Amino acid sequence: MAVQNSLVNRNSDKEITYTAGSETVRLTPGMVKKFLVSGDASRVTDQEIVMFLNLCKFQHLNPFLREAYLVKYGNEPATIVTGKDAFAKRAQRNERYKGVQAGVIVCNSGGETENRIGSLTLPGEALVGGWSKVYVQGYEVPIEITVSLEEYIGRKKDGEVNRQWKSKPATMIRKVAYVQALREAFPEDFAGMYDADEMGLDSMALSDTPVPVPEQFDDDIPEFLQEPDPFE
Repeated sequence: MAVQNSLVNRNSDKEITYTAGSETVRLTPGMVKKFLVSGDASRVTDQEIVMFLNLCKFQHLNPFLREAYLVKYGNEPATIVTGKDAFAKRAQRNERYKGVQAGVIVCNSGGETENRIGSLTLPGEALVGGWSKVYVQGYEVPIEITVSLEEYIGRKKDGEVNRQWKSKPATMIRKVAYVQALREAFPEDFAGMYDADEMGLDSMALSDTPVPVPEQFDDDIPEFLQEPDPFE
């Protein structure tokens, strides 16, 4: 681990620059390790940092706007996840994208299953999964995905359901179906992009991670964060 960390330190000034939307993003391995890791940054390897940098550059993701996260806990392999807003924005920029529907699959008191738009469940119903349809120009039928709640529900190491899935299971499973349908409909646009909830992580905990402010960067402040706030 000491060798890996020294390699990151020696390579911390190797900068990559790319555009993400209207912004120019500048990243170095040192910036990623210091500011953009959720969890235990000291255990992140060179390879994991390089993979994160390459995904951000290839998919034009801005991690300072919560479009990508590098998550590391203990000695487990790091996980790279994409922020939920990045999926919707990218789909809307594709000219072939003609809309999406998504919802939940419930089993009612009579034992019948129903695909329902949105995330509403009623008393006496059992939530069993989620579904989504993406409409693509030139396709005769939409790309449709269904997913099982039991397969994707997020759990802690002790097996207990994590707080996000416990409080909003219908919202979570609907989102899993939604992002999977987008990835299947537009593989080039969403290659390597996975939502925290389909990886079993607590997206609420990730969204609570503070985004670096300019004072924290010293001389490594990204250009778009140096611009004055027009509302101040």
